[in-house]
Amino acid sequence: MKREFDVVVIGAGPAGMSAAIGLRGQGLSVLVVDEQAAPGGQIWRAVEAVAGTPTGKLLGDEYRAGLDLAARFRASGAVYQPQTQVWQIEPGWHVYMTRDGQAEAVRANQIVLALGAQERPAPFPGWTLPGVLTVGAAQILLKTSRQVPSEPVWVAGSGPLPLLYMAQLLRAGGKIAGWLDTSPPGGWRRALPWAGAALAGWGDVSKGMAWLREIKAAGVKRVRGVTALRALGDGRLQEVEYTGGDGKTVRAPASVLLSHEGVVPSIHMTRALECDHSWNVQQACLTPNVDEWGQTSKSGVYVAGDGAGIGGAQAACVRGELAAIGIAQQTGRLTPQAALGLAAPLHEKLAGLLRLRPMLDALYPPRASIFSPPDDTIVCRCEELTAGDIRKAAAIGQPGPNQIKSYTRAGMGPCQGRQCGYTIAHILAAEQNRPVAEVGFYRIRPPLKPLTLGELASLDIEEEKA
Repeated sequence: MKREFDVVVIGAGPAGMSAAIGLRGQGLSVLVVDEQAAPGGQIWRAVEAVAGTPTGKLLGDEYRAGLDLAARFRASGAVYQPQTQVWQIEPGWHVYMTRDGQAEAVRANQIVLALGAQERPAPFPGWTLPGVLTVGAAQILLKTSRQVPSEPVWVAGSGPLPLLYMAQLLRAGGKIAGWLDTSPPGGWRRALPWAGAALAGWGDVSKGMAWLREIKAAGVKRVRGVTALRALGDGRLQEVEYTGGDGKTVRAPASVLLSHEGVVPSIHMTRALECDHSWNVQQACLTPNVDEWGQTSKSGVYVAGDGAGIGGAQAACVRGELAAIGIAQQTGRLTPQAALGLAAPLHEKLAGLLRLRPMLDALYPPRASIFSPPDDTIVCRCEELTAGDIRKAAAIGQPGPNQIKSYTRAGMGPCQGRQCGYTIAHILAAEQNRPVAEVGFYRIRPPLKPLTLGELASLDIEEEKA
């Protein structure tokens, strides 16, 4: 017997929890499914277990702020199903998922995709060596189990997350061998047009400056304007090689290298549902087109949180609340006038929370070299394909990403192109001398997540047979 709900929310981070609370407040039946073992998403990961511990204290007030929302979500009356992977969504809406080896299909009138963001894949020579991680992965280890590398770590990248992580790592007793700052020179000059926004959002700017002071006070070596990066070693990371802004190439011993080049919205589900998307030139990524409630071009499919555009945890909460109001209006629980009245202060709040975003985009644009890795660099980790393999395939006619997938199997592994999609699109664009937005992205096909035949066989299809 297939379960039915008014709304299925996919993701229990800030946006998903906020949407569920709002939907339950309107009397709608809600199922929230999430891959993690507890609510919080990546930003507030394990917040219920960690917020009250010394680790929670060192992670800061913004992390502990997630505890209250998690408590309200638990008390909302939404059916919460953790450790569940969604692998297919069909019009209707039928959501196919797997938990504990058992597959199930659930029907809903509306769905909310609160999938958040992922770190931008940034391939460089040696990035697949053991000992090389992303900053986000290292922060998850710190949040969930207070794992601090025993040896000093190298941090390479740009954006607010490396600053936050380095400050947190130092508070936890970790050591930093060096900070390889890959932000292109002239950041503050590029950000100058948004000086007014910086003043209006001084609270957030000052937090970033406080992290910088912590890092400087700890004596961390900072190398500015890094343009090239290599991880070297036999079987594991042993050395890091970088080229600084002065053009000099330096090699140094390394046991842990953490990289980060910004975040991009998670778009695989909206792409699989063939929702309309637009190309974000500043951040070189796709974002789904949504209306004022977060509804996509597919009626009944909403996107809330960073999946609709990078904005951070507080903005994600507001977007979740707006999605709930929009759905309540669509289902007749709220009149259009009542919905607009509830939404007006939220839209104003959201605009304020996003005010700094253009300035951050100007300060931290993606480093150009990550889109043009050397020929011997692996770009599709699942199929172990190099940039050179893709360039050879690109010489056959004028293929798009889907033809490259057919030629080489790039994007056909377990990650379904999450790690290689943008890199391959940029390589094709360069080889064909045309805009990457024109080249496009993979067509995403099910299953969205790995699924065993046993799990597929466990799916109850008696209803469909009848």
